[in-house]
Amino acid sequence: MKLKGKVAVVTGGARDIGRAISLKLASEGAKVMVNYFDVEAEAEETVKLIKEKGGEAVYAQADATKLDDIKGLKEKTVEAFGEKVDILVNVAGGLFARKSLQEIDEKFYDLLMDVNFKSAVFVSQAFEPLMGKGGSIINFASQAARDGGGPGATLYGASKGAVMTFSRGLAKELGPKGIRVNALNPGMIATKFHDDFTKDEVRTKVANATPLRREGKAEEVADLVAYLASEEASFLTGNNIDINGGLAFS
Repeated sequence: MKLKGKVAVVTGGARDIGRAISLKLASEGAKVMVNYFDVEAEAEETVKLIKEKGGEAVYAQADATKLDDIKGLKEKTVEAFGEKVDILVNVAGGLFARKSLQEIDEKFYDLLMDVNFKSAVFVSQAFEPLMGKGGSIINFASQAARDGGGPGATLYGASKGAVMTFSRGLAKELGPKGIRVNALNPGMIATKFHDDFTKDEVRTKVANATPLRREGKAEEVADLVAYLASEEASFLTGNNIDINGGLAFS
């Protein structure tokens, strides 16, 4: 229970990696605000799973790209758990479609940059005043930010590259307040993301090219998040940490 008494906010915390993170933080004693965008049933199920194991959690809808929604999420968090947040995990993001340079239009550009980068900026801005010494912000970039992404994912990789740079800069800005900021760069993790956007033969090829010869698990990412959120990682900040089974090195 290394996070006992802590309050955590997880954007995109209702499914896949976000759900695994919400469950893990709660299992370590944190009180968790599970944010979801459009499928309430997923958030309800996540909170149910947490409570069944004796944890404490609530859920709230918010579009993490909309400032009014972010304000509402903050207000609901304060209402549920008080005016102190210890852990912020910015998981919300997406690819939506694979598009070549000539297929990208302004609407698609705005969508990807907003959901992957704008969300991290303005959610962090909203919750940082509630955080103090010992606080931890964990952003989600991607292996695509390291290698440019697969076919049709160039813009996605660029948006996640922005998250990496933002995390480094924010670590320097918030360090004097005792708030740590790190980012994760997941590789091929077995989630709905790849069910939707990666062909089976590509997944098999990537898994076989990985030194560990498999895809990662959402729970393995969640374990790393819990470590970064804890005092065990008290001297780690400004890092972009790869979790990809050795497929790519920083």
